[in-house]
Amino acid sequence: MAQVLEFKLPDLGEGLTEAEIVRWLVEVGDVVAIDQPVVEVETAKAMVEVPCPYGGVVTARFGEEGTELPVGAPLLTVAVGAPSPDASGEDSEGSGNVLVGYGTSEAPARRRRVRPAAPNAGTNGSPSGGTNTGSGAAPNGAPRTGAPHAERVARPVGTAAGHGTEAPPEEPVHQDGPVPVISPLVRRLARENGLDLRELHGSGPDGLILRADVEYALRAAETRRTAQPTAPAPAPAQGPIRSSAPAAGIRVPLKGVRGAVADKLSRSRREIPDATCWVDADATELMRARTAMNAAGGPKISLLALLARICTAALARFPELNSTVDMEAREVVQLEQVHLGFAAQTERGLVVPVVRDAHARDAESLTAEFARLTEAARAGTLTPAELTGGTFTLNNYGVFGVDGSTPIINHPEAAMLGVGRIIPKPWVHEGELAVRQVVELALTFDHRVCDGGTAGGFLRHVADCVENPAVLLRTL
Repeated sequence: MAQVLEFKLPDLGEGLTEAEIVRWLVEVGDVVAIDQPVVEVETAKAMVEVPCPYGGVVTARFGEEGTELPVGAPLLTVAVGAPSPDASGEDSEGSGNVLVGYGTSEAPARRRRVRPAAPNAGTNGSPSGGTNTGSGAAPNGAPRTGAPHAERVARPVGTAAGHGTEAPPEEPVHQDGPVPVISPLVRRLARENGLDLRELHGSGPDGLILRADVEYALRAAETRRTAQPTAPAPAPAQGPIRSSAPAAGIRVPLKGVRGAVADKLSRSRREIPDATCWVDADATELMRARTAMNAAGGPKISLLALLARICTAALARFPELNSTVDMEAREVVQLEQVHLGFAAQTERGLVVPVVRDAHARDAESLTAEFARLTEAARAGTLTPAELTGGTFTLNNYGVFGVDGSTPIINHPEAAMLGVGRIIPKPWVHEGELAVRQVVELALTFDHRVCDGGTAGGFLRHVADCVENPAVLLRTL
């Protein structure tokens, strides 16, 4: 006999508490293999595919594309142990691997469609995986009320079913037993707005109340409130008129990557007493050195890799800037490894991938790792581990055609080096005015970990290496 197992949104790590469904990779009725990706979700850090630890037939999906679910909310149910139509012998045991990035190395089996037994079993099937027999039973034994599934829409009392036409008001339906709601987000939305879920007809399978039902009911209630006649307002007193209404305009939700960036930068500004120093440097010799390295054959070396190599050399000399602050213990923790973050602008927003053990890599290895992480960032496939754990950040905003900026420290790090564009400028070189390739370097640092002398020494060493790359030979 088949056993229906529920797969919940797993903990994706690094404190992530929710994710948005971007794309379902399976349908109800599909046969899935153990550790086969079943849904693509977007967290505040990356776009990831979530593998299911069970093998069997998908009997239900919870949440439409675009829905945000908290960790622990049901994603889908799988009937395991039932024979498949082609008797493939699919293993029904779960792998236990529910975290992104973990699973078997074997390729997932080809999906097979099993036609649901009932014609009205939608893509968001009942939690038990059963079919609608027309007996009138709702989930958890609650009686079904209202119209058939195709016509059940959550409407509060007195709202019209058509487009602008009036309909007889419906009496509130107080359901006995558990309310057919699965999503904790739906319950919270109703609770925060004082809405009694027992008065709603769910539009989901077997009367399941969806988020759209609650939002429809809230909009209808607001429409009724604004339509009620009100007493004439008294004549305003003489004087300036002030309005407390929110400003009109396009409202963009701060969620996903944009929300994570907002939270992290706000925390950085609140907690870190930062200061910024900057210097102009003649990068002519650095550019010549890169040209000579690439002309010698082998993989091309990127400018970002050379700047990263300079940063790791400077951090070896000024380790205070490769640290973090533990305010509970009131200690500055200097870190041995340099995990170098670098800012990457993508269509989804700003992300900071991390190059592990950058201090142990040469320019060629750094170039390859920067390229790999940049490609993953643009594709939205970076894992949470590749976006966290940085100890120092390099921000090359010169690619945007700007000369300078005041970087905001990537909390909980202690410093960030910003690099502007490298452009020809008049410069005094060897006592004469000449046109040289000049760049502005800016260092923002946590004033709790060091004073201006240390920060200035670090930045001056970076500038010296940019102006005369031979200085790096001392640290090779």
